[in-house]
Amino acid sequence: MPPLHAAVPAAGHLARKDGEDARQRLLRAGLVLFAQQGFAKTSTRELAEAAAVNVASISYYFGDKAGLYRAVFFAPMGDPAADVARCSDPALPLADALRGFYAAFLEPLRDGEGSRLCMKLRFREMLEPTGLWQEEMARGVQPLHDALVARLLREFELAAPDDDLLRLAVCLAGLGVHLHVGRDVTDQLAPGLHAQPDAIDRWSDCLTRFGLAMVDAEHQRRRAAAAARSPRPAHCTRRDAPTP
Repeated sequence: MPPLHAAVPAAGHLARKDGEDARQRLLRAGLVLFAQQGFAKTSTRELAEAAAVNVASISYYFGDKAGLYRAVFFAPMGDPAADVARCSDPALPLADALRGFYAAFLEPLRDGEGSRLCMKLRFREMLEPTGLWQEEMARGVQPLHDALVARLLREFELAAPDDDLLRLAVCLAGLGVHLHVGRDVTDQLAPGLHAQPDAIDRWSDCLTRFGLAMVDAEHQRRRAAAAARSPRPAHCTRRDAPTP
C-alpha cells in the first residue's frame, strides 16, 4: 500500500490524482482527519469532501465510518506475523534477532509524515478509546513482545521470565518506541538524524548495537549476582585459623 499520507493537502482540499482510486483517497483523508479530530468529531461528510468522493463511497468500501476508521488504524501495522517471524527463528544469532525485532519499529518511519499521523491517531485512541487499541495490543504488540521474551529466555537459559528479564524486554522495545513517541523531540534536539537518506539503516545498526550492549550488561549483572550468592571456599572464611 502506498503511504497513507501521500499527497494529502489540508482537510477539505484533497486533490484527485490520476490512477488513485476512491478507496485509497478515503484512507488518506481518514488518516489526516481522524488523527486531527478523533473518531467521534469527524463526520462522514468531512471524510467524503476531503477524499473528493460521495458519502456513499464510505459505505461501499468500508461499510460505515467505523469501518473506515478501523482500516486507517490497522493499515500501518502491515503483517504482525511477519514482524514476529523476523525475530523468532531460534537459529538466528542475537544480533540478527534484534535487527529483525527493530524492523517492526523502523519500517513505518519510511512513511515520513504518515508515521507521525499514525502515532497521533494512537494517542487519540488511548484518550478516546473505541476498542481498537486493545485489539492492536492483542494482534501486534503482545505477539512481538512475547517473541522478544522467548528469545531472551534462550539467551539467558531460563525456563520462565523473571522481573529483570521482563524489564530488559521493555527497555529493548523502548528504544524502538521512542523513535515514534519522541519523534518531535528528536527532530528538535537533533534534526539531522531523520533527514539523512540512509537514516533508517543507520537507526537499525544503532538500535541493534545498543540492544546488544543492554543484553551484555544484564549478563554481567546476573553473573555478578550469582558470584555474590555462591559460598566462599572454607579457606577464605577461616581468618582466625592458626598459621602453621
